[in-house]
Amino acid sequence: MRKVLFQQMAIVAVAVLSCLEIAYSAPVSFKVPLSGGQEVPPVFPAGAATAHLTYDPVTRVVTWTLSYTDLSGPITVAEFRGPAQPSKTGPPTIALVKQGSSVGSPIMGQATLTPDQARQFANGEWYINIDTQNHPEGEVRGQVITPLASHAEDAHPRHRLRRGKH
Repeated sequence: MRKVLFQQMAIVAVAVLSCLEIAYSAPVSFKVPLSGGQEVPPVFPAGAATAHLTYDPVTRVVTWTLSYTDLSGPITVAEFRGPAQPSKTGPPTIALVKQGSSVGSPIMGQATLTPDQARQFANGEWYINIDTQNHPEGEVRGQVITPLASHAEDAHPRHRLRRGKH
């Protein structure tokens, strides 16, 4: 009886893992809104930006198209930063534009993440930051919350139990 029960549990576990692998193996596309209110400390410029990101968890390639309007001055730096939570700052991880090059809207590019970077990115530990001449520490910022981060949280049994008790 135990052997049959163990085999059935093993089959269910493999099926669940296969479904999760399929869910996480497809590229995901999503938007990240950037605003001065997300900066640390907050700034309130008239400008804003939106990043359209696509991330492939199999190849660990992230592509971006970053559009911005009404910034207070020319962009000096645009980059992914992290790991950091929304109210914290983190170190630069990937430049979205080459330093010294002229920057027009939209900014487009791609990068292949290391395994550690991919984990941080998928878990929502990165943000996009745009610095300008008038705001050298950052004019607009947006936390990168991937669809993978929300699925990973939903799949974790402790999160489901906590949600169910509220």
